[in-house]
Amino acid sequence: MKTLYSPASEKISQWLRHQRELKGLTMRQAGELLKKPHSFVGKTEIGQRRLDVVEFVWYCDCLGFDAVEGLNEIINHRD
Repeated sequence: MKTLYSPASEKISQWLRHQRELKGLTMRQAGELLKKPHSFVGKTEIGQRRLDVVEFVWYCDCLGFDAVEGLNEIINHRD
């Protein structure tokens, strides 16, 4: 099963962007917190770069997001 452009993958990318915006962070600020270029954030948020589970938890921890809440977004809204 290809998941990069699946509805669940798109949903988690949108959720990550929404969480960043709720925190008032720009992509550049998020990149600084992650110690990654802002393009990493941008590619993740538009679905060009997929995070594995360990990266997802790390990403959420660095930016102060609730990783469980993000996973529930895709678990509870399966297509």
